[in-house]
Order: sequence, then structure tokens, then C-alpha cells
Amino acid sequence: MKPSIPKGTRDFSALEMAKRNYIFDTIRSVYALYGFQQIETPAMENLSTLMGKYGEEGDKLLFKILNSGDFMRGVSDEDIQQKTANQLAAQLCEKGLRYDLTVPFARYVVQHREELVLPFRRYQIQPVWRADRPQKGRYREFYQCDADVVGSDSLLNEVELMQIVTEVFRRFGVRVCIKINNRKILTGIAEVLGAADKIVDITVAIDKLDKIGLDNVNAELREDGLTEEQIEKLQPIILLSGSNDGKIATMREVLAQSETGLKGIDEVEFVLRTYSSLVAESDSCRLELDLTLARGLNYYTGCIFEVKALDVEIGSITGGGRYDNLTGIFGMPGISGVGISFGADRIFDVLNQLNLYPESVVSATRVLFVNFGETEAAYCLPVLAAAREAGICCEIYPDSVKMKKQMTYANQKQIPFVAIVGENEMNEGKLTLKNMTTGEQQLLTPEELIAAVK
Repeated sequence: MKPSIPKGTRDFSALEMAKRNYIFDTIRSVYALYGFQQIETPAMENLSTLMGKYGEEGDKLLFKILNSGDFMRGVSDEDIQQKTANQLAAQLCEKGLRYDLTVPFARYVVQHREELVLPFRRYQIQPVWRADRPQKGRYREFYQCDADVVGSDSLLNEVELMQIVTEVFRRFGVRVCIKINNRKILTGIAEVLGAADKIVDITVAIDKLDKIGLDNVNAELREDGLTEEQIEKLQPIILLSGSNDGKIATMREVLAQSETGLKGIDEVEFVLRTYSSLVAESDSCRLELDLTLARGLNYYTGCIFEVKALDVEIGSITGGGRYDNLTGIFGMPGISGVGISFGADRIFDVLNQLNLYPESVVSATRVLFVNFGETEAAYCLPVLAAAREAGICCEIYPDSVKMKKQMTYANQKQIPFVAIVGENEMNEGKLTLKNMTTGEQQLLTPEELIAAVK
């Protein structure tokens, strides 16, 4: 029987890994540039750490790990019949695979509080697992690339995270729109509608505007118990367009009676103004106040962000926001934080569609040294070593086989240069360098070859 892998997981080829590492290395280098330090947490956490942190639906999507050895020990037939799935899982499983990087990070901060210097700037690039139904673009195992600042309320952190987003996508060559909103503004909207108790329902509904359209959003709001008058009042807010300054001015009037809403406006205005003073306005990246942005997670309390690619039809490729109580779930309230997460898998798809990977990423090997026999190979080896010393990725074909087979190998691996050494080259102390794209050939000394490839 042919082996297979679990549904919702993937193998990655050498070429795919080269592309993925380009994404991870780019994000990692920008994070480091802004003073973020890398941490890692275990793939598995105690189930008690994970359960109850993602809501009832999230608990169902946790991969639970059966206890080692006789995991049924102490479980009676009565337990099996009477207990719920979660109760039984708690008895059979002490550990689970992490669902995201945020809850493990909260656990890390609480556990290592005495060692950390606050504010703590951390980034983490690791896989997470969800027992979701696999479908296009949704996997059971995928990577998250998170960065968070905890222990600081300053809005300068939000500004720097937007600068990080801008720089990462500038390096990728992807044109993006960074959408920003604030949960305090959304709370203020609910207050002026007289529906403060419906804040979660309102935010969940309007967050779906792009996916299901205005009519369906309104239908969902009706189902959630909003009156026709409240829904009518909400329409001009949802459909508000124009410049960021214009939207802010309008919302100041709309939210005049909501202290919370006005505070949200002040926060967004500070981020927009400060960002604009630091980052030149360009066609490749714009920051836009979007009052329909809500973000699904209810622990956000301040500014929220989402990034859309402008030239590819795809969901958000980065998201995040401010939360006031990351560690409260573990009994340490009051530690504020703000963070972002790059969607590596979606960025991978965007760069593929736009063909934006540098040539050096697609082809790791720059030069293939052709092998015509023992003598020729011995001549090539010192040149190979010198080229590697100069930072050029190169390899020698290990077997002395027909030239055609070696050239086919170079083409299949998209190696841009081939170095050929025969009797004439050895007599002259040189090598023939062939450019596989243009077909041009040059007779060069080892030093000239290295300079030409570099």
C-alpha cells in the first residue's frame, strides 16, 4: 500500500522550502531590525493551558494527545457513557497540540515573569495545529509568524508594527493596503445605537461584510435582535468612504456622546498621523481607516489591523491588534500588549501568483561544475572550494556521465551557470563558464569566473 500523510497536512519540496525560508527569513530579519527577540514554545502544551481559551468551538478543534501507556486506566464504562467528550478528553489526555501562538505566549509570560524585562518584544515563527475540516487554503497544520510587545500601553508600538508590515511587504515587492480600526470605536457605535449589549453580535456581523455582502450582514443583525431603526442608523457608518481625515471628522460627530468611542478615534488618529510622518505615502502601501474591520477575536480592546494584497484576490495576509489582558487567563491581570501575525501560507500563494521570488531563491546552486573524469574533477575541486569561500553556492556533478545528462540536470534545477573543464581548459589554467539563460560562453581564470558569477 502506498504511504500517505494525514488530510490537512502537506509535504514541501526543496523548491517550496526555499521559497518558504525566503518568507520566514525576510520576516525574521525585519522583526530583529525593530528589536524583537525570538522565543519558541513546545509543540504540545498541558491541555489545561489550552482548554477554555478559544471558546466552545475552539475546544473542539484542539488536537488532544492520549496519555502514554494504559490511557484507559481508571476510566469506567460508566464514565464513557455519562461524560461529555471534553470531560472524557480531560481524563484520557493531559496534553494537546498548540492551537495558536498567543495562548502559549501568555503562559510563557506568566511562567517567566521574573526573568522578563518589560516591555518585552517577542517574535515567534512556529507551526500550529487545528482539527478543522481541511479545504482549499485551510490546513490542519500551518505556520504563524507572530510579533508582540507586552507591558506597554504606548501607541508608538502600534506605529512600529505598521512600519514592520510596510517594510516586510516592500521587501517582498507586494502592494498592500493596511486597514486599521479600533474596538473602542465599535463599542462607541454600539452605545450610540442603544445596543451596547450587542457589541459582539454587531462586530461579528459587520466583520463579514466583504464575504457575505451588506444585505446578509443586515439580515444577521436582525437575527441578533437589532431593531430596524438601529440597523438603519448603522448603514452610513458601515458604508462611510473618503479620506482618513474625513472619516475621523465624521465619526467624531457620530460618537460625540460616547466617551469610549472618542478615545478610540483619538488612538486611531495618533497612529495614522505618526505613521504618515515617518513613512512616505506611496502606491505600494497605504494605511486606511476601515470602520467595518472588526477582527473575529473578542480579546482585542484597542487598535486592530488587517492587511490585504492589492494585486491578488485573497483573504487577509496579516492581522493583529491591541489587547489589555493577555495574561489574565492565567491569573495575572493587567499586562497590556499589541501584536501582529503574518500569514505565511497566504503570502506564499501571493508571491507565487505574482512571480516575485528572487532568482537566487528559486535556484540555490549558482554554478554546476561538469564532471568529465577523475583528472578534470580534481582540477575543479580547488576552484569549487574558492567559489564557496567567496559565498557562491555551487556543486560538482558527482559522476562522470554524458555531458547531455549533466546539462539536463542543470536545466531541471534551474542552475544559471555551468563550468566546463576539458583538456584545453586545464592546459590554459582556465574554465569555460556557460550562461544557461543566454547560452553565452567565456573562457576565464578561476578568479575571473568567481567575479563574473558574483
